[in-house]
Amino acid sequence: MSKYKKSPDLSEKSTEPICSDKKLTAVLSENCTAVRALMNNSSDIIIKYFSVGGHSMASITCEGMTDTAKLADLIYRPLFSSPPQIANGAEFMSEVALTMPIAEEQKQVYDVDALCLAVMSGFAVLLCDGANFGLAIGIQGYSHRSIDEPSTHINLRASREGFIEVVRTNVAMVRRRMKSPTFKTVMMTVGDRSNTDVCLCYLTDKADEHTVASVTDKLRNIPLNTIVSSEYLQSYLEPEETSLFSQIKTTERPDVFVSKLYEGRVGVIVDGTPFAIILPCLLAENFVTMDDYTHKPYFSAFMRTIRFLAFIIAAILPGLYVALCNFHPEMLRTALLFNIYSSIQTTAYPVFGECIIMYILYEIMREAGLRLPKSVGHAVSIVGGLVIGEISVSAGLMSAPVVLIIAATGLCSFAVPDLYESCMIMRLAFILAGGVFGLFGITVAGAVLFFRICSKNAYGVPYTAPFAPINIISIMRDTFCRASWRKLSRSDMTVGQLAGYKKSREERTSGNEQDK
Repeated sequence: MSKYKKSPDLSEKSTEPICSDKKLTAVLSENCTAVRALMNNSSDIIIKYFSVGGHSMASITCEGMTDTAKLADLIYRPLFSSPPQIANGAEFMSEVALTMPIAEEQKQVYDVDALCLAVMSGFAVLLCDGANFGLAIGIQGYSHRSIDEPSTHINLRASREGFIEVVRTNVAMVRRRMKSPTFKTVMMTVGDRSNTDVCLCYLTDKADEHTVASVTDKLRNIPLNTIVSSEYLQSYLEPEETSLFSQIKTTERPDVFVSKLYEGRVGVIVDGTPFAIILPCLLAENFVTMDDYTHKPYFSAFMRTIRFLAFIIAAILPGLYVALCNFHPEMLRTALLFNIYSSIQTTAYPVFGECIIMYILYEIMREAGLRLPKSVGHAVSIVGGLVIGEISVSAGLMSAPVVLIIAATGLCSFAVPDLYESCMIMRLAFILAGGVFGLFGITVAGAVLFFRICSKNAYGVPYTAPFAPINIISIMRDTFCRASWRKLSRSDMTVGQLAGYKKSREERTSGNEQDK
């Protein structure tokens, strides 16, 4: 059992009382006073008293969280037009909940904590004198951003819809694309203070039950008070928090989210952020885009190969250049060696120092252009291209080959945006290794990185699958190459069918039993 107190789940339609320290009583004034006390008499909590059918009642709402038109049409109008003719307050409220078509989403609450959570979630809560429970009615009406094109993972021929900050709208977009009875959603609240709505999504006939149970258990036991973004959950859902490569994929595209669910993944949608979580994630998936499935297979295979090469160039090229210039100049062509030598003679710093300085300056320019307002963001590119680039070479502070290599690696890293953070750290590590130990350092750093990647395993799925353990069918089906839709439609492929998955799951299960 977790030591952290979990908030009630308002998504379930259960009418069982929720355990709490402060229960609602049959006295209306005491209940309203308790709500005011728990909310510290907050000005945005609105309590409206009225009388219906001889019963004193009150509606509790949060300003800006409910739709006032629905409040009048779905609650006040039915109550005042034809109220049940019952003298007992508890029976009157039960009759209202059972027979009156007030709203589609409603739930009975029995304690003050659940009542306040419902109000802060956009529900309107009805209380009646003589009834020791309240009726929470879903008439959410808070403002939110309209559905727009995703700002990341831009595609040419794919969908233009992207997730927004409202979890239920996001779930509806997924359901519109996955009209299958096996698509299941589990809504829960995470965060002791924020009580953030988190929706777990998966296909019951595709996802592995061990993975679903593991993710559900981790979500229910996250020891965080406030969750305002999906990134807050990643460190708790990932097997290794300090790993260089993330085993969790984030996306703001519903079409990508649905396609991953169909492959047996588990998705997590967090209220308040347009980025959904997909797990487990494979290394090869970072080089795949939705446009690959709209183009011809041969073109998709060519573009995936380009992305693999761009990632390798972005990570290794600066360190390789430093190693060759400092330790192995004989490996360079004579004409190229003379050009590099002449440029080095006119600069004030050695090649190793130049690469470090230009690397830091490039990252500063990138960060400044990212954080500046769009109206002045273009000034960063002008300053970076003219002042730091051309003028630094003309002044003899930097050599032209170093500026060219750092700029080229920067462009290559943007070809694989999901791995930009990892590529940035790898680039610095290879520069240091090549500058200190030469090609030997590059080789050792590459070997350590390679074995480290191969050892990663998330929820029983090898991170390097289908390359290690190798699965030729999966590689030729949809990795480097992509088969045509006629061949892809002949059989389904899930992460549970990858080589090494069953063995890893058995090891994980035995390891959990040993820990217990």
